[in-house]
Amino acid sequence: MQKHYYLIHFQYLGFRYHGWLKQPELRTVGYMIEKTLKFILDHNRFKILVASRTDAKVSANHSAFELFVNEPLNPDQLLTDFNLNLPNDIKVLKIEEKDKNFSIINAPKTKEYIYLFSFEEKCHPFCAPLISSFQDHLDIELMKAGALLFQGKHNFTKYCTKPKPGATFEREILVSKIKENTMYKASFFPDKSYAYVIRSKGFLRYQVRLIMGQLLSLGRGEISLNDIRKSLKGNDNQPLRHIVPASGLILNKIEFD
Repeated sequence: MQKHYYLIHFQYLGFRYHGWLKQPELRTVGYMIEKTLKFILDHNRFKILVASRTDAKVSANHSAFELFVNEPLNPDQLLTDFNLNLPNDIKVLKIEEKDKNFSIINAPKTKEYIYLFSFEEKCHPFCAPLISSFQDHLDIELMKAGALLFQGKHNFTKYCTKPKPGATFEREILVSKIKENTMYKASFFPDKSYAYVIRSKGFLRYQVRLIMGQLLSLGRGEISLNDIRKSLKGNDNQPLRHIVPASGLILNKIEFD
C-alpha cells in the first residue's frame, strides 16, 4: 500500500499542556493532535512525528510535524478540518505534501527559541503563559554581554539534563543575544520586557533554559563572565542546577532546507 506524507506547520500556547509527548492521563499537545486526526480521518491508521518536542508549558509560534497516512488527503480541506476541531490554543498554519525522501528529523536547517522575561516589577497575571517575571534587579547590559559568549562552537555538557546515550555535547550556536521584546505585545504586558534569542541546528534537553539560568545568575551578580567562559570548555561534567521556568520559552521558528 502506498504511503502519503504531509508536512504540517502549526503553533500553540503550551501553558495548559504537559509538553508534546503523549503521557498517560495527561493533556499534551501530541495527544490533542492525534485525537483530532482520529476524529477527522475516522480511523487511527496514521503516524505523526514532530520536528521539535517541547516540555510542559513551553509554547510554539512555529513548529511542524510529519503525517504518514495510507490514503491521499486534500491539504486545504485537512487544514480547514484541523482548525475547526482543534482547541483554540492550537492552530495549523500550512500543510505541504511531501514524498518518502523527506525526513522531519533531518530537514530542519535551524531552530530558533526565544525566552521572554521582565524584571523588578511583578507582571500582570495575564502575562504568566508567555513572560517570566523576575522581581529582583538585573544588570541587563551585562546579561547582553554574557549572551554573546554562547555564540559559536562550545561544549555544552553542563547545559543538559539527563542526556540520551551517545548525545553530542559539542554544539554550534548561530545566534545568542538579548534584546528588547518587540515581537509580542499586549495591553497588559509590562512597559519594557526582553527576549533572549537563540538559534542553532538543534538543542540538548533543557539547554536553552539552563543557558537562560546562567544569564539570570549573571544579571544578579551571582556569577561572572569568566564563569560562563569556563562552563563552556567541557572540563566539568556536573550539570548546572539553575533552570528558569518553562512558561517564558517559545519555539519561535523552524527553518527547513
